[in-house]
Amino acid sequence: MEFLTSSFESIYTLLIGTILPFLCVLTVIVFVHEMGHFLVARWCGVKVDAFSVGFGREIAGFTDSKGTRWKIGWLPLGGYVKFAGDMSAASTPDRGALEEMSAADQANSFHRKSLAQRAAVVAAGPIANFLLSISIFAFIVMVIGRVVTLPMVDDIKPGSAAADAGFQVGDVVKSIDGEKIEDFSDLQRIVAVSSGSSLKFVVERKGSEVSLDATPKYQEVDDGFGNKVNRALLGISRKRRNDAVAEKYGPVRAVGYGVEQTWFIASSTLKYLYGVVAGREDASQLGGPIRIAEMSGQVATYGFIALMNFAALLSVSIGLINLFPIPMLDGGHLLYYGIEAVLGKPLSAKIQDFGFRVGLALVLLLMLFATYNDIRPKIDIF
Repeated sequence: MEFLTSSFESIYTLLIGTILPFLCVLTVIVFVHEMGHFLVARWCGVKVDAFSVGFGREIAGFTDSKGTRWKIGWLPLGGYVKFAGDMSAASTPDRGALEEMSAADQANSFHRKSLAQRAAVVAAGPIANFLLSISIFAFIVMVIGRVVTLPMVDDIKPGSAAADAGFQVGDVVKSIDGEKIEDFSDLQRIVAVSSGSSLKFVVERKGSEVSLDATPKYQEVDDGFGNKVNRALLGISRKRRNDAVAEKYGPVRAVGYGVEQTWFIASSTLKYLYGVVAGREDASQLGGPIRIAEMSGQVATYGFIALMNFAALLSVSIGLINLFPIPMLDGGHLLYYGIEAVLGKPLSAKIQDFGFRVGLALVLLLMLFATYNDIRPKIDIF
C-alpha cells in the first residue's frame, strides 16, 4: 500500500508540477505564433482550412462561418495553420489540387498570392512570438515593477577572473563593453553569455572611473533548480542590502524595456549557437522538450510571474528558431521567397520538395540531439 501511495504521489507531482505548467506555457506560445500566421493570412484574403494547436488526431474542434476548422490535436507539442492549396501542415503546395481548383478558389489560395503577401504571412508567426515576449516583459515592469540593485562589488572570489583583473571591494560597475549598467542583474546576464571572451569594464572607485579588462571563466554551477550547467563567471558577488528598490515603469518605457530584453535574448541565443558551431560553447547545454518541461515545472514553483518570464524567454527562442533558413521552418519558406525575388520565378517543384525533405531531416536530427542531451544525465546515473 505504501508503494502504491508513493507511486500515486510521484505521478501526481509529475502531472501537476511539470507537465501541466509546460503544456500551459507551450499552448499559449503556439497559439500566438499560429494566430500571427492566421490573422495576416485572413488580411491578405487567404482561405484558411485549419487552425490546430497540437498535431495528430483531433480531440476537439469546431468549424467557423468561413470554413476554418479550429481544433486541438492529441500531441500538444506544436501547431499549424493549413491554407487552401497546402498539402501538409508545413505548407508545402499541393500542386495537383491547385491545378484542379476553380479560378475563384485559386485566387484565395496561399500559393497563388503575391510574393510580398506570402512572405508577410510566413513572417507573421515569429513576429507574433517576439511581440508576445515584449508584451510580457512590459506587463511585468508596469504592474509588478523591476527590482534594481546597485551593481557594487561586495566580495571577490580568490583566483577568479575579477581577482585577476584587479577588481576591488566597493567598485561600482558603470558599463561593460560600452553598455550602461544600472542593476547588478544587468552585469550578471552580460557576463553569463560572454562565451568566455574578454570584457571591458568601467568601474567607479573612490570617485574616479577605472577601466578593467576581465575574461569570465567557465565553471559548473547550480542553476537554482538543482541542474548543473556550465556558466561564465566573473567571481564577484553582491550581499543583501537595503538599497534594492522595486521600480515601476510607464507604458512607453516598459515597451522599450520589453524590446531590449527580447533583443538581448535573441542576440545571446545566436551568439551561443555560433559558439557551438565554432567549438567555443558546450553543445550539451542545448535542451529539448524534456528539459523545457522540467524547467517549466521548476520555474512554476517560484510563482506565476516567474513562469511568465520563462514563457517570454521561450517565446523568443521559438520565434528565433522558426526564422532559421531551414526548409520546413518559416525561415526556410522565406529563403525560398528570397531566391524567387532574385530569380524572378520560384524554384522548381523538384528542388523545393528536395529542400523540404532535407529540412525535415535536419529538424528531426536537431530534436533527437536535444532530446539526447535531456536524457543523458539520467542515463549517466545508472
